[in-house]
Amino acid sequence: MSTTFMRNITHRQLFLSHVAQTSRFPLALEIDSAEGVYMHDVNGKKYYDLISGIGVSNVGHRHPAVVAAIKEQVDRYLHLMVYGEYVQAPQVLLAAALVGSLDSPLAETAPYGPINRVYFTNSGTEAVEGAMKLAKRFTGRFGFVACKDAYHGASQGALSLAGQAFFQENFRPLLPGMTRIRYGVVEDLEQIDHRTAGLVIEPIGGESGVRVPDIDYMRAVRKRCTETGTLLILDEVQTGFGRSGTFWAFEDFGIYPDILLSAKGMGGGMPIGAFMASETVMSVLMENPILGHITTFGGHPVSCAAALAAFDVIQSERLHEAAGRKGQLIKDYLGAHPLVKEVRGKGLMLAVEFDSFPLLKQIIDRLIEVGIVTDWFLFCDHSMRIAPPLIITEEQISEVCRKIIGVLDEIELKVKDK
Repeated sequence: MSTTFMRNITHRQLFLSHVAQTSRFPLALEIDSAEGVYMHDVNGKKYYDLISGIGVSNVGHRHPAVVAAIKEQVDRYLHLMVYGEYVQAPQVLLAAALVGSLDSPLAETAPYGPINRVYFTNSGTEAVEGAMKLAKRFTGRFGFVACKDAYHGASQGALSLAGQAFFQENFRPLLPGMTRIRYGVVEDLEQIDHRTAGLVIEPIGGESGVRVPDIDYMRAVRKRCTETGTLLILDEVQTGFGRSGTFWAFEDFGIYPDILLSAKGMGGGMPIGAFMASETVMSVLMENPILGHITTFGGHPVSCAAALAAFDVIQSERLHEAAGRKGQLIKDYLGAHPLVKEVRGKGLMLAVEFDSFPLLKQIIDRLIEVGIVTDWFLFCDHSMRIAPPLIITEEQISEVCRKIIGVLDEIELKVKDK
């Protein structure tokens, strides 16, 4: 197709005709620019991004430090070699920073030593896949336990962990040996046994609608894994990098993982993920077979440079510490509205629950009309996701919450009139 011909076709038409669709009803917003907590469409309309691209833009869109790091790295080099062969400054500096963030007294409780090795991937799903291979190789087992209503990715291995059958049904057969337990139910932990390679669990349930477990449950999780020789794989793809009010969500529970997963907010808007473990655990990928896990673009130098900049912004500006106060402000604004059944979550990872999906869909559609982007959760379609960039100010929170309340008031009147 010539570029002359394409000039006569809108981007929207090209999107609908040639970009593979994941549903029959994409939002199809055509964004021309984005900065901070805002996105602007091609007509100049401004939108508050209250979901951070689904937990990605923790430091906001196009943070100056991230953009500068990307430009500086682009001027040096792009891809050089498949992962793990060359010494690349962005990779090693980011790995050292991540390991440093995990240096705490909690590490002394780790059965296999503190996390000091980082394997970079391109995404959270790939981090899950790598962690599953690592757990199987280290333990010599193949069974995994995951939670009902949990989401860990859409590739074959990660999909095998998925918490609802409808999401898996048309892609079977998947991996054998999968067991699902109820999140937060201590009695179900008995299903973790000496055949289990790894328990894959979120410290805060994400796609189940932001479910925060109690401390005793998470400590029981750690204890059971240690007792059975099962690797505790904490999925912090959504919660990591300050989203929940601490840099890593597990810090609030007084436990320490055997394998830690990160992605989404890690990259400052660039694609990257990682699975992390101790040298004792990670070293099994080096032999029998050699190159036990490989990737071409994992740890791309530009993505690593962006991630290191995002890391430094969060740490230096203490954005994770402010997230708790900002999240409470949102709870205070929205929690008292008659249509709202509950506001759940920690930090700036929140779920606003309503009576039904039809009501929520009406609210979300109207919010987009007034310039606020939110959505629902994969396994909780009656709760609205609120996870703005961590840089959102208290003044911006006040403004956007007033607009949300205005929409809720408007829809409440419509409901009463019916």
